[in-house]
Amino acid sequence: MNTTTLERPQAQQAIGQIAVDLPGATAIFRRLKLDFCCGGQVPLAQACASKGLDTDAVLAELARLQRDDQAPDTQDPAALIDHILTRYHAVHREQLPEMIRMARRVEAVHRDHPAVPVGLAALLENMEVELLEHMEKEEQVLFPAIEAGSAVLGSPIGAMRDEHTGHGALLDRLAALTTDHTPPPGACNTWRALYASTAQLTDDLISHIHLENNVLFPQVEG
Repeated sequence: MNTTTLERPQAQQAIGQIAVDLPGATAIFRRLKLDFCCGGQVPLAQACASKGLDTDAVLAELARLQRDDQAPDTQDPAALIDHILTRYHAVHREQLPEMIRMARRVEAVHRDHPAVPVGLAALLENMEVELLEHMEKEEQVLFPAIEAGSAVLGSPIGAMRDEHTGHGALLDRLAALTTDHTPPPGACNTWRALYASTAQLTDDLISHIHLENNVLFPQVEG
């Protein structure tokens, strides 16, 4: 499982580098109208000052994007479910819309570049649909049944395992489209941030599936 701890963003760090290093930062910068792409070489403090923003407040918001990947060391299914919901389900819902937006932009702006990931936005849209449907099933059916101590869990768990296999196939397609999440030389900050985000999504989804398949489900399967 991915347990890498990212360094906290700093006021004098270039805003473009923060966008690349910290998945999710682009959504904050876009909302605050901070230019991390063409103006990405500017320190965060300077970019905030030019927009009349409180640098400390922006740093605090960025810090909240750093998440604890450590699953609770417990045999309590309810605690594991709570961790899955907050660390993975909520994060996937945050990650994908911003990634789709960036993918559309990269595909449009760099459409003549030989390495442009044609079809990436469509793939991410498909992943979003499938993940949202999958997580809804877990949240509405499987997880409540687990927490209620149901003895009839084999069928829903089997269905979730099958869907996890499908998610793995989508991750393979994602890796192929992004050349294993490696932007081409000279790629703009948006392109680099996009691939940093696809790499983070991949790590998150693999960890998410591992925690369910290999930790949670064996605890409750008969």
